[in-house]
Amino acid sequence: MLRILSLLVLTVSALSLGPSFAHVLEAPPRLAIWSPELWREATVFNGQFRLFAFIGGPLDISAILGTAFLAYMLRSERQRFRLALAGCLLFALSLAVWFAWVAPANSILATWEPGPIPEDFQSVRNRWETGHMAVAGFKLLGFMVTALSVITPSRGALPATPT
Repeated sequence: MLRILSLLVLTVSALSLGPSFAHVLEAPPRLAIWSPELWREATVFNGQFRLFAFIGGPLDISAILGTAFLAYMLRSERQRFRLALAGCLLFALSLAVWFAWVAPANSILATWEPGPIPEDFQSVRNRWETGHMAVAGFKLLGFMVTALSVITPSRGALPATPT
């Protein structure tokens, strides 16, 4: 049962990390090459990131809940419990960072209309892009420590013997 839970938690955690990592991969051209008009059209008006919210949001919550449940299941194994709990806290921190850093930018983006580029374009775009990068960083760390909680040998496990 614990192996299946571990696999499910790692899968959901990886799926949560995926869209955030995609933001990081997209950021260099979006920040250095794209015109403000292209950035605004793709990001705000044409729904490029609509599925990131509809699918990514539930995955983020599931990653937090899944790692919390994994930590609970590992509560009798101190080291593995701490790693899983750290994963849970890092996924929760990534969501808190999203609400504190990215959501305010999203609120501003929601007010933009076709026409001239808003005067605050640069600061809003930079906040949106860097916020997603920070979220990805916390999720990556969360995934890594969660994976460590899964691959760390159980307290009662025998060490592997060479054949």
